[in-house]
Amino acid sequence: MPTDIYSKIYNVVRLIPPGKVATYGQIARLTGMTGQARLVGYALHCLPKNSDIPWHRVVNRLGQISLSQSLNDSGAVQRNLLESEGIYFNLDGSVELQRYQWYE
Repeated sequence: MPTDIYSKIYNVVRLIPPGKVATYGQIARLTGMTGQARLVGYALHCLPKNSDIPWHRVVNRLGQISLSQSLNDSGAVQRNLLESEGIYFNLDGSVELQRYQWYE
């Protein structure tokens, strides 16, 4: 596991405030890895369940949750966590990036 790269990703994700989201591509750019959005996803997938890193604040470029609903209900967990922070979902299951996207 590329721990220093993952550490960079985790450090940026920690900066996303409650009530805001960032995209996988945005996190990749902020860590100097433009075009590596999937790597961000892999890094977040490797987090232990008890991690304090706010992984749930990272969504895809369309403002949607990328986790499969069948993946231990992680998608439902992510949505619940975001809703508990005041983020509303559109009928298509996306969040309005113009409203909720974090800019450092």
